[in-house]
Amino acid sequence: MEATPATQTVAPTDRQIAVAGLHTRLLEAGPGDASEAVVFVHGNPGSARDWEYLVRRVGAFARAVAFDMPGFGQADKPRDFEQNVPGHARFLEQAFSELGIERVHLVLHDLGGPWGLEWARTHVGRFASAVLFNTGALLDYRWHRVARLWQTPVLGELFMATTNRPAFRFLTNRSQKRELPREFLDAMYDGFGGDTRRAVLRHYRAEADPKPGARRQADDLRPHDRPALVLWGPHDPYLGIELAEAQKQVFPSARIVVLDDSGHWPFIDNPEAVAAHVLPFLREMTGAPKEA
Repeated sequence: MEATPATQTVAPTDRQIAVAGLHTRLLEAGPGDASEAVVFVHGNPGSARDWEYLVRRVGAFARAVAFDMPGFGQADKPRDFEQNVPGHARFLEQAFSELGIERVHLVLHDLGGPWGLEWARTHVGRFASAVLFNTGALLDYRWHRVARLWQTPVLGELFMATTNRPAFRFLTNRSQKRELPREFLDAMYDGFGGDTRRAVLRHYRAEADPKPGARRQADDLRPHDRPALVLWGPHDPYLGIELAEAQKQVFPSARIVVLDDSGHWPFIDNPEAVAAHVLPFLREMTGAPKEA
């Protein structure tokens, strides 16, 4: 076990697993046989690597797992995978079964929000708590401009084909008050190959109207009022700050924290500020002792 003056960390294992015949990357720290886990779910175009900083820290007191979702990162990218919210929710349940996880604390970002909350909606007895980073139930939401381009046949394909590394860096850093590290941007771009781009187009076209699914998530989860921490970077061109308060329609007792200098990736652009909020919350949720 490593230690820093601020917090203890555990170096994660990084391995391949098979989930219902689909191979993917698993990043894991903490007790690997625990049936209770903090599960990190990335969005588009992310991967398990996005979560390494937090997986290391959560692994010091709980089982922490992150994997590449189908179509992304090092996961298989089969053309017949159902690239929509229900398809990813089913994958999560299959992964939990493969890993022996029964009680789940979800940490979600971007598309990982709809994916994770769809799983939670249909497995509420095993869903313990949520941390939401610039995501959640997309209530009364209209897709951002880039998503609408992806949803348009031909234009979406052209946009994807012409998104080179400099354009990707520009678009991803757009509106960021704190610039994202070059290493992070380049790693994300390296994982944004042709198969992933096709998966993204399929997903956004299958989910052209996110509102009905988001309403089902809110209606089914609200009566249970699970503990939730909502962290939002307001400099986000994709998911506006108004969606942060809207998460109280899903989690009435949610605590909302706005990280004034952050954008769409708060856990990357301001990791220490994020950890100061997330780690105490997850310690409480998992029953771990407070850090000395």
